[in-house]
Amino acid sequence: MNFLDSIPYRAMCRLLAVRSERLIDPTHHLMNLAQVARESKVFQGHGWGCAYLKDGEWMIYKNIKPIWEDDLTIFPQTTLLLAHARSAFRDEGIRVENNMPFSADGFTFIFNGELHGVRIKEEGRIGAEKLFNYIRRLNKGDLAEAMRRAGEVIRRRSRFVRAMNIIISDRKRIYLHSFFQDDPEYFTMHLKEEEGELIICSEPYLNDKGWEKIENGTVRVFG
Repeated sequence: MNFLDSIPYRAMCRLLAVRSERLIDPTHHLMNLAQVARESKVFQGHGWGCAYLKDGEWMIYKNIKPIWEDDLTIFPQTTLLLAHARSAFRDEGIRVENNMPFSADGFTFIFNGELHGVRIKEEGRIGAEKLFNYIRRLNKGDLAEAMRRAGEVIRRRSRFVRAMNIIISDRKRIYLHSFFQDDPEYFTMHLKEEEGELIICSEPYLNDKGWEKIENGTVRVFG
């Protein structure tokens, strides 16, 4: 079975990663992601999920509701948060188990993008999970290098890669791969750093200042 079975994998989702030197209340950030998702030009209501650290371990939460309809006040303080609001291709596969984040071997993964005709064999229920497993298979102790190599191979072995934005965390660091060839307004990732807090998001929070655009083609480690 090929990586994406020749079916386009389209994940026009919204991504968020927050890392802080001190404990933070994730509600503020999740409410901002909910607003970004609700105002997006692409429907982001096919469920959502988040991962956060508690006592040094990942806690995973997923819900089939749109993020803006869920209770975002239930999560404890944390120093690390990843969240994903889902836009499913052709409204297919709308099941809570297909929601990101995906987590394995201490790594947690979120993704958005659009891939066509990828010719790589890998295990997984949906394209995003296969991409995560492929990066894990390439990882020989340097996750950033594995992400870079995976990106290069997938671009070479695909009919077309419209965009491929990936965030992975190993509970200490945040690893980012950002690449797109179309619609830079939509696929450009954004960054904000202030007072010991790092925020990476698909879009700046609405009515919020101090954000920087992340350059296309970036592979970077934070932490």
